[in-house]
Amino acid sequence: MKKRVDDYDLPEMTPKMLKSMRPARDVRPELVAAYERSRGRPPKAVRKVPVTLRLDADVVTALKASGPGWQTRTNALLAKWAKTPAAKRPQPR
Repeated sequence: MKKRVDDYDLPEMTPKMLKSMRPARDVRPELVAAYERSRGRPPKAVRKVPVTLRLDADVVTALKASGPGWQTRTNALLAKWAKTPAAKRPQPR
């Protein structure tokens, strides 16, 4: 078991010690780089764009009724529609 380290166990910093200190980025740049890379979610190559969209209530109810992941499935449906050539898309009535 590790011994507990309290403040009184540590020597007080002298002016000479303080003067000799250097930034971690200068001493161990690889550790600083690894720390900076590890923070947060990695960026995706293709980011999604937040939008506000008004849909009929019955459409939203049906999508939500399909269970968790309904927004991802909705995105897939819209992506499939967007990739369809305009001439072959069903036209609204």
